[in-house]
Formats: sequence, structure tokens, C-alpha cells
Amino acid sequence: MQATIQSSQSSQVTKETLLTPRFYTTDFEEMSKLDISTNKEEFEALLEEFQADYNRQHFIRDDEFEKSWNSLDNKTKGLFIEFLERSCTAEFSGFLLYKELSRRLKSVNPIIAECFLLMSRDEARHAGFLNKAMGDFNLSLDLGFLTKSRKYTFFSPKFIFYATYLSEKIGYWRYITIYRHLEKHPEYRIYPIFKFFENWCQDENRHGDFFAALLKSQPQFLQTFSSKLWCRFFLLSVFATMYLNDCQRSGFYESIGLDARQYDIHVIRKTNESASRIFPIALNLDDPAFFQNMDFCTTKNRLLIEIDQKSENPYIKNLQKLPIYFEMGLSLIKLYLIKPIESEYINKSIK
Repeated sequence: MQATIQSSQSSQVTKETLLTPRFYTTDFEEMSKLDISTNKEEFEALLEEFQADYNRQHFIRDDEFEKSWNSLDNKTKGLFIEFLERSCTAEFSGFLLYKELSRRLKSVNPIIAECFLLMSRDEARHAGFLNKAMGDFNLSLDLGFLTKSRKYTFFSPKFIFYATYLSEKIGYWRYITIYRHLEKHPEYRIYPIFKFFENWCQDENRHGDFFAALLKSQPQFLQTFSSKLWCRFFLLSVFATMYLNDCQRSGFYESIGLDARQYDIHVIRKTNESASRIFPIALNLDDPAFFQNMDFCTTKNRLLIEIDQKSENPYIKNLQKLPIYFEMGLSLIKLYLIKPIESEYINKSIK
């Protein structure tokens, strides 16, 4: 599958890989049977927050967007456009999932349906704002094409809850960390979109709180032995995906004055801490083997990229990649087997 980026001069395509933002679908019938009665008051409070729409007037472009961005060197511009494209795709993916969930649940669970509808509003606003930013570089993401042509990955409801909760919370920490850094170092603010990140990340935080409430309303997703294994799996998956992606694109972070690795370590630690308030376990990030294995995977991922750039024969490529995939897989298994920490101990230390 390929996603089209339209340009005034040419058309480009973006290769879809395991690290590319994905589009999801789920078992809507199973979702409609979820009982939220034990946590109804929290959902009603969340709905009031969504209805307040604190960011209604936030995503309005000011005069600073009107200047020419031709002064950016080609490398920085290319990295920034890729950042905009990936972010827009991820936000649009959330919009489609939440909108469909709202439509399917409207008749059986109106409170949850309305929450999903208002979250889809937020995601559409984010995606549209990012796409307008791409327009400043004479590009745009064809969202209609994405809707029709992208492959949808099926996740059961509980997996949707784990993955989306973490993606929203990690999104919060990513945005707020960049915002706070650029607040201290405005000389690295290469484009005005970063000024919007403080309020923007509050949308991500509220969305994360909604999925936290969903998880709390379904104790079978948090209190069983298997749920601990799944929480561990999704924590590692989300962290490893971000780490590999960002280290692969370290040039973008350098352009805004950040070290990609240190930035990711900070975001991972903060997200791990946030998740421990809901998940029964947290990853042991202080075990030296954790980031050693993450760095090993990063090194191997660079080799995969080099193989793609050097070789044109797909058979030779796959043959060269096979031992690298094996080594990365083994390293990820080692990461998974690092004994996690019971969340209660983390929460006691935070207090």
C-alpha cells in the first residue's frame, strides 16, 4: 500500500513499513456489549470536558505562517515535512477509528458514542492543521485517498484500549517536551506550529484519560495474569516503535536542538510513569539491559535501511535482512523478559 502526497510539481509516495502510522479497526459488536456502569460518573465528567471544547479557538493560523519557508535548507525541510506527514497520518487514523466507533455505538451506549464523536472532532482538527502546514511547503496529504486505500489492522477492543491509551499519553509527553524545550530555546523554533503544542497536548491527555476510564471499567483488562502480559507487551511495542523511529530521524530533532535518544528516554520514562497509574505493571527502565537492547535494535535498524538503499534485488535484500531481523527479534524478547515492576511500588515512590 502507498499513501500519496500531492505536490505542485510532482507526486511522491511514502513506503509503508512496520514503523509507519497504522489504521485500525475492531470488533464493533463486542465493543457495544461493554458495560461501563461501574464508572459512569467518570465518563459523564469526561463528556463535559469534551463538550467544553477548550481548544475551539486554538488551531487558528496567525500571520507568522504567511512567511516563506524557502530559507530552510533542503535536509531540514525534508525531515520536517516527513514529521508533518507522519503526524497527520496518525491523527487522521485516530479520527477515522473514533468516528466509526461513535457511529456504531450511538444506539447502545450514547455517552461513550458522544465521547468518541468529540474525540474524532479533535483528531480531525489536528490532522487538518497539520495538512495546512504541509501546504506551506507546496504539499498536501490526500486524506480521501488514505481513507480508501490504506490497509486496516484489526485489533480486538482490549488491544485498541491498551494501544490507544498509550499512544495518546505518549503523544502528550512528546508534544509537551518539545514545547517546553522550545520555550527555553526559541532560536530552534524553525516553524510556528510548535507554539501550538502546549494546548494541543492537552487534547491528547484528555483522550488518554478517556481510555484509562474505559480500562478501569473493564477490570478483566487489568487484573488478570494475561492482562499483565499484554500491558507489558504494549508498553514495549509502543516504546520500541518510537525509539526506532526517532533515532532513525535524529536529524529532525537536531534541527530543533534536541538529542533524539535523550528526548526518547525522557518521554519513555514519563509515559511509563503515567501508565503505571492504570496498568498493573510498569517496565523496569533502570535495568541497564533495557536501553542497551533498545540501542542494539537501533543499530540493526540502520543496517536494514542501508540494505534498502544499496540493493535493488528484493531477493538479495531479504536474504541480507534475515539475520538482522533474527538478532532484533532476539533483542526484543530479551527486553520483554526483563522483570517488570508492580505499579503500586512506582506510585508509592512518586508520592
